[in-house]
Amino acid sequence: MRTTGKPIIKLRGREIWRDTNGAVTHFVSAMGTTGTIMGTSTFLKEKNKSIRIVGAQPEDGSSIPGIRKWSPEYVPKIFNPSKVDQIIEVSEAEAKKMTQRLAREEGVFAGMSSGGCIASALKLIETIEKGVVVAIICDRGDRYLSSDLFDW
Repeated sequence: MRTTGKPIIKLRGREIWRDTNGAVTHFVSAMGTTGTIMGTSTFLKEKNKSIRIVGAQPEDGSSIPGIRKWSPEYVPKIFNPSKVDQIIEVSEAEAKKMTQRLAREEGVFAGMSSGGCIASALKLIETIEKGVVVAIICDRGDRYLSSDLFDW
């Protein structure tokens, strides 16, 4: 229950800033409605303009629940492309594999948008020399129990 009256997205940015002692260098978020990436980007960029904001989107032909590649006429009104420094595309297979890996190896019962986000974060990490990368686990695995996502 929220009792602060502050928007939850601003709280995520504050928590990231606080929990990394301001050391965050990259923030990765799945891009669904784009609310999380917009709000968190706004807060983090106010603290340090050099923080890289990275969006995870499905590659062409991939369907990942909770992540979209919006066509220009359907982009959410809250989305401001100047607040995203980089977009990393992820395949449906990569998202599914990472979701399963999160459950098996880390005990994180998440959904496919989280798998896609973490897969994108790992792709980012392969391209940087050093940094503190924060990625959001944005959904729950119980929503996928009737699917084949966790049929190992």
